Amino acid sequence: MNGGKQPVVFCDFDGTITNSDNIVAIMRHFEPEGYEPIMQRILSHEISIREGVGAMFALFPASMREEITAFVVGQAGIREGFREFLSYLKQRSIPFYVTSGGIDFFLEPLLAPFDIPQDHIFCNSADFTGENIAILWPHPCDEHCTNDCGMCKAAVMRRYPPEQYERILIGDSLTDFEGAKLADRVYSRSKLTEKCRELGISHTPFETFTEIKTDLMRREGAN
Repeated sequence: MNGGKQPVVFCDFDGTITNSDNIVAIMRHFEPEGYEPIMQRILSHEISIREGVGAMFALFPASMREEITAFVVGQAGIREGFREFLSYLKQRSIPFYVTSGGIDFFLEPLLAPFDIPQDHIFCNSADFTGENIAILWPHPCDEHCTNDCGMCKAAVMRRYPPEQYERILIGDSLTDFEGAKLADRVYSRSKLTEKCRELGISHTPFETFTEIKTDLMRREGAN
């Protein structure tokens, strides 16, 4: 691919590995009272993703953990070609990291069949010990980011120096955009494709992981 550098893949979860955005699906399905104004404030950038997501999940009683998990597992769906894509990366010794603004209690059950090492999954977590769900943020922004991301994808990517790594990002939303600015290669869907086009960032649109695998194989064959 990029001669002399180690490829490494950073992949979003909601709407990328899964067919739908699970946080949005949770809110629209259960409709906790007061979520819509919070979601609108997130979309209009009045509040940060961390503040907004934390506030929306705080609308749920902690006792709903199993009900919410069952809903997500039942409806999310894994994007076509994901398992084969992981197999290809493993064969080529290309590290794969999940970088997700999703929450561990519904993310981990969906990823469990794919044997991704726990330390290769970066996401938010949830505390169910109180009356309501509390979201925790173990991967905050570093000193280079002031977006209050919650789970800062760019901060994770900066652990892999561009002099040593060919950083490949796969994503679908505006939460992936700061990472896209750092990446050597971007595979994009949906809002991320629109933003990359708007600001002139090189990207390859995709709908399935089969397409990404085929493109990587083509690039590898060209080198």
